[in-house]
Amino acid sequence: MNPLKILISNDDGVFAEGIRTLASAAVNRGHLVTVVCPDQERSATGHGLTLQSPIRAERADELFAKGVIAWGCSGTPADCIKLALNELLDDKPDLILSGINHGPNLGTDVFCSGTVAAALEGTLENIPSLASSIASFQWREFKFAGELTMNIAERALSQNWPKGLLLNLNIPPYPAEQIKKTKWTRLSIRQYQEQFSRRKDPRGNTYFWMAGEAVKDLSSAGDGPPKWPSDVAQIEDRGSSITPIQPDLFWRGSINDLPKL
Repeated sequence: MNPLKILISNDDGVFAEGIRTLASAAVNRGHLVTVVCPDQERSATGHGLTLQSPIRAERADELFAKGVIAWGCSGTPADCIKLALNELLDDKPDLILSGINHGPNLGTDVFCSGTVAAALEGTLENIPSLASSIASFQWREFKFAGELTMNIAERALSQNWPKGLLLNLNIPPYPAEQIKKTKWTRLSIRQYQEQFSRRKDPRGNTYFWMAGEAVKDLSSAGDGPPKWPSDVAQIEDRGSSITPIQPDLFWRGSINDLPKL
């Protein structure tokens, strides 16, 4: 494959091991890599944009492998992609990668994910984009995930990546030899129990800390395309999950099922 111009971002920040591993995997294959990512952790920011304060960007090449051009940005993941495409890059990238995220981005959690938002921003600009995540907050071995991400992205590009398609990859937290085959999956429906922990500060004032535990996948086996496992089920089976997502959230059911106006 000819060298690609690749833009990489994340929501874990410029110091995260996941993004450095992914940038190294890309540059080691001969691609031209630019990183534009938050200068600190911006997890769960969704597709938020910075509108009420300035956005600053500083070079951070020294944090990455030789050959990687890197910027740390004061904004959100979506800000980073917008800034890169409109101000920091000389040419439009061939590919946008977001991650490797420190933690899962499964099911309806994608609506909160800064990682997915960065990739979605690329998709909205008609640039092939992929979000990559390790389905564990504790796992810190990112090499296999970096190689798998690059393999899938390169293969998809060589096979005419469909316009308007975002790929969301989740990799189970196990050694490479214990991970099963990657499968296409559908988004699960994720809900949480005990979402807030009520606490008292030293002055006796009540405050809340978000600390919910995910319950099982609430979507039924019949949801989505036939024979497609949910992304949660695939991860629980120790297989990597890749879910095709499109920005169009329009209702796919019959108009007859909608409330009468």
